Amino acid sequence: MNTTQTKIKKRCAWVTNDPLYIKYHDEEWGIPNRDDLKMFEFLILESAQAGLSWIIILRKRENYRKSFLNFDPKKIAQFKKKDIARLLKNPGIIRNKKKIEAAVNNAKIFLKIKKEFGSFSKYIWNFIKNKPIHHKIKQLSDYPKFTKEAETISLDLKKRGFKFMGPSIVYAHMQALGMVNDHMAGCFKKINLKL
Repeated sequence: MNTTQTKIKKRCAWVTNDPLYIKYHDEEWGIPNRDDLKMFEFLILESAQAGLSWIIILRKRENYRKSFLNFDPKKIAQFKKKDIARLLKNPGIIRNKKKIEAAVNNAKIFLKIKKEFGSFSKYIWNFIKNKPIHHKIKQLSDYPKFTKEAETISLDLKKRGFKFMGPSIVYAHMQALGMVNDHMAGCFKKINLKL
């Protein structure tokens, strides 16, 4: 038997051989995260993704980091029309005016939620009683588009003023931050993830 074959890790079927996807899957996706800044980063990236593939966003992630000042919601909440105009000329991000405006709007709402609850993490994890949901995913068709929890969170976020935050985007957010463990059966992360 070839020794390289024995070292190949089994991953979720959606992971391509793209190094960015592999790194994202292995080091971030599905690992419980309660860091407010990381949560805000994913809120920006996931709302930018609406209608696009995630790999496009991953490839533009570092450009987003620079353009959106390390995803600092306090700084982004201060963006003016001139900042939005500057971002619309930036080929390193998704140049969609509504999505960029949503990022600025959502930064303001994010800060309000943080002030009300002490942290955004406390707010959002409370919807699932602070404990990750485990799904049994055997094949790609087992992945739901969203769940009732994602729908509830999305409705609450929209009621508070969030934009570009439908249930599918919220569900992607929950997956990314380990609020749900959607690693597929047999994936080394499903086996090794201590929750």
